[in-house]
Amino acid sequence: MSDSLTVGILYSRIRRDEKLLLEALRERDHDVRKIDVRKERFDIEKPPEAFEDVDVLIDRCLSTSRSLYITRFAESYGIPIVNSAETAQVCADKAHNSLALKEAGVPTPRTEVAFTKETALEIVESFGYPCVLKPVIGSWGRLMAKIDSRDAAEAIFEHKATLGHYEHKVFYIQEFVEKGGRDIRVVALDGEPVAAMVRSSDHWLTNAAKGAETAEFELDDRALELVKKASDAVGGGLLGVDLMETGDDYTVHEVNHNVEFKALDGVVEENVPARLVDWLEENYAEGEQ
Repeated sequence: MSDSLTVGILYSRIRRDEKLLLEALRERDHDVRKIDVRKERFDIEKPPEAFEDVDVLIDRCLSTSRSLYITRFAESYGIPIVNSAETAQVCADKAHNSLALKEAGVPTPRTEVAFTKETALEIVESFGYPCVLKPVIGSWGRLMAKIDSRDAAEAIFEHKATLGHYEHKVFYIQEFVEKGGRDIRVVALDGEPVAAMVRSSDHWLTNAAKGAETAEFELDDRALELVKKASDAVGGGLLGVDLMETGDDYTVHEVNHNVEFKALDGVVEENVPARLVDWLEENYAEGEQ
């Protein structure tokens, strides 16, 4: 048994994922501190009282903006946090994510970005139909659009251009990948897979949050290689790596820094939250930082 840890769970809502992690930590007699970030004040000079004497913080905030600020404040205080501010920054923005994967030599869908609807339309016409428009910030498959025609593209781009928020002025466009109605979610710890599942659906979106069917998936050597490279590309930590099968290879379309694991835990033999605790003990017990 490793030395007992004091673990701060940063949250705004406790979901099934957090409950599983809390149970696994308490079963090992670790001191768990639930910290509701909505009630905390973040001084640029000193940490909140709730952060005192913690060995590691785990960012489980639903809000991307909160996640980005909290990870940066934690590092300023000198407190280890999962995941790092760098990892959160890269993974939170799909354009940053795509650039990191490409720069690391990880196969990823063809992607282009534009800042006006006119230029975005030029990209779509060059890609051909269908293609995919995604928000640069977002999860669970929300606000994604499969564009099947020029008329659809013009309407969607016009809507985005009038929504107001600056993020909607960034047009992030990807080629449509024929993935056989499924993709693969891998939960990994510093590039080492904990477990993987395949998500299948008749809909072009195969997110578990959208109701996709899930089943355990056995990773081959190539998939293992890409999971490790993708993890390293964004800075490592506790990550969800999403792959699509493309003939005899894979493409990595996204790496998630605040990964949900309840669906995976429900379909694999591996005890996913217990493996997360193993990793925390190995990396953040006294003398291991």
